[in-house]
Amino acid sequence: MATGFIGKKSSAAGGWGALKSCGKRLLESGSPLSGARTMLKANQPDGFDCPGCAWGDPEHGSSFEFCENGVKAVAWEATEKRATPEFFAAHTVAELRQLTDYELELNGRLTHPMRYDGASDRYLPVSWDDAFAEIGAILQDLDSPNRAEFYTSGRASNEAAYLYQLFVRIYGTNNFPDCSNMCHEASGVGLRQSIGVGKGTVLLEDFEEADAIFVVGQNPGTNHPRMLGDLRRAAMRGARIAVFNPVRERGLERFSDPQDKIEMIRGGSQNIASHYYQPRLGGDMAAVRGMSKAVLAAEDAAVAAGGPSILDHVFLAEHCADFEDYRAAVDATSWEEIEDQSGLTRAQIEEAADVYINAERVICTWAMGVTQHLHSVVTIREIANFMFLRGNVGRPGAGFCPVRGHSNVQGDRTVGINEKPPASFLDALERELGFEVPREEGHNVLSAIGAMLDGTAQAFIGLGGNFARATPDSALVSKALSRQRLTVHIATKPNHSHLMPGATSFILPCLGRTEIDLNSKGQSRIVSVEDSMSMVHGSGGINRPASRHLLSEVAIIAGMAAATVGNGVVDWNALADDYDRIRDLIEKTVPGFEDYNERLRKPRGFHLRNSAAHREWNTPAGKATFASGALPEETVHQKARKGDGRFALQTFRSHDQYNTTVYGLDDRYRGVYGERQVIFINPADLREFGAEAGERVDVVGEYNDGIERIAPAFRFVPYDIPRGSVAGYYPELNVLVPLGSFGEGSDTPTSKSIMVSFRKLEAA
Repeated sequence: MATGFIGKKSSAAGGWGALKSCGKRLLESGSPLSGARTMLKANQPDGFDCPGCAWGDPEHGSSFEFCENGVKAVAWEATEKRATPEFFAAHTVAELRQLTDYELELNGRLTHPMRYDGASDRYLPVSWDDAFAEIGAILQDLDSPNRAEFYTSGRASNEAAYLYQLFVRIYGTNNFPDCSNMCHEASGVGLRQSIGVGKGTVLLEDFEEADAIFVVGQNPGTNHPRMLGDLRRAAMRGARIAVFNPVRERGLERFSDPQDKIEMIRGGSQNIASHYYQPRLGGDMAAVRGMSKAVLAAEDAAVAAGGPSILDHVFLAEHCADFEDYRAAVDATSWEEIEDQSGLTRAQIEEAADVYINAERVICTWAMGVTQHLHSVVTIREIANFMFLRGNVGRPGAGFCPVRGHSNVQGDRTVGINEKPPASFLDALERELGFEVPREEGHNVLSAIGAMLDGTAQAFIGLGGNFARATPDSALVSKALSRQRLTVHIATKPNHSHLMPGATSFILPCLGRTEIDLNSKGQSRIVSVEDSMSMVHGSGGINRPASRHLLSEVAIIAGMAAATVGNGVVDWNALADDYDRIRDLIEKTVPGFEDYNERLRKPRGFHLRNSAAHREWNTPAGKATFASGALPEETVHQKARKGDGRFALQTFRSHDQYNTTVYGLDDRYRGVYGERQVIFINPADLREFGAEAGERVDVVGEYNDGIERIAPAFRFVPYDIPRGSVAGYYPELNVLVPLGSFGEGSDTPTSKSIMVSFRKLEAA
């Protein structure tokens, strides 16, 4: 294995390395030619939506609108490998637990519904009818619907998610822990408080008009590679791109577009970031507050000199509330405090503020580097404050862009996967369908885990995803799942959540996004998804299903629903056979979906109207609202600088990974090959600790709750990261993320703010 610094500074993200990686993954799938043909239908009007990230598709379309990680996602799903009943017969669950995530999923696509047999510690095949009947009987036997937890992955379609929430609410609970609780919950909370809507306000076209783009706490080169194309085009026409990321990431420095033939032939690349700042972990709010302070100082200087104003006073007067309170809070924040928390100098922050001041149109994007901290909600509100100063919301080329993860995580929330549903949505369900809708607030991910641990919850059903590996405090989550009376996992491949069975446990295999989904008449059906820009578009698979025994997610949900609540409210089989009927229900109960079936079938679909993008503010004040709190008393990095041997750890993805799915063991942008148990550390910190590159240590969690948390035998990799900060991959390091540490106002695990220490291994 080779580990160390990333490649030469002249190397770029994308380019021939991306093409080589794509070829490697297609070869590993066992069907490289069909995989290549499949990719030509990815993100096309007559094809399927990429099962990877939620970055938007251009209105004008492209014959090759996919990226390296899109190829990996498709190859992963379209593999020729199969996890058959014979595979499960050959291995006990205890044996399968010894496999890594990568090794387990390499066994390929699930082919049959399976039921866990405790006597043999194996999964055995079961018929669909028997599985549905037993699931329904156990759910009916619970003394309260609130004893069941219904998890949703962001890869579920709008149709599956809507049917799921309908089933669960007819059953009688709002327990909807969902993957958004662990990633962008803070974005939704913070933006709703600031602008009245919890979504981004921009379209892809806005990236063609922006003069400056601020990229905060985000690594698109690995997590949203198609975004690099839009950043590249913006940089080429002269837009300035200011990056705030503690880690020096190659994709934010230079990018060579594999779909640009001339650039590939010439070996060229495009600079992405015009300005790259490396704040300390947890220091983003201070950095943004500092930029606001510099903007306000420039305004004062301009006024004193009799020059043009820096602020957009018309926007502030007509559209904003509480600006004077915010101005006072900024004035009360000292540069010493800002520099100490952010880790940036005043000169750096003023330089970034100049980028903002000299841009007529500004977009701010962010991801989990912002949202997985204790203070994420107030940080997002600070970003909103900063953007309000010059009216950078609700006009072309400007606005907010929280970049979501899974391809339909935003759509699932739109159609009702919400433990805190708005009363208007519940009222619409009651009005249209005539049943009494539960009104009690349900469980999110953290409260669901707590309920499973203390016995309040007795059943867990997962619509996709890998709950055990996506969640914090891995050992506790394993106990939580194993204590359930019933566990059900709807999945395409085996994963570690399946290996933590309750008393009765099922694995129910479903069709993937790339596969043909036929109704009873043999006609292909389409589903729909919503991207990060609120574009809703259709997706129709083109590949032969991995097994004739697979059912669609919609059909599986309908089967469980019919067995549990019967057909008194809706005809589940009819809905499962005709997805247009599901979309008709969505149209009647969810605003913005008028003429859903008609508009969905237009190329590129349609856009869900965003009130804030039109400067309509659904806030209590009826205006865009400034937040005026002080900076956090202490950030995770400040805690790590006390000289007691502790470090601030953030978890992130490798380049061969998407969420909990590990496609391979390389992370070429960071120079790591063949291994995932690594810790990235500043070279000076490594020397001070008395260790060398490549040396292994135990990583010890330092959360003071009496629970020992250890990630054993991780290898040090020197890296360009602020002193006192370290980083490593999830899900391997989720064992160190405390269940009791979560964002204020969001309940999102603080996976970017983990206190750890290192313990040298004893000599053999």
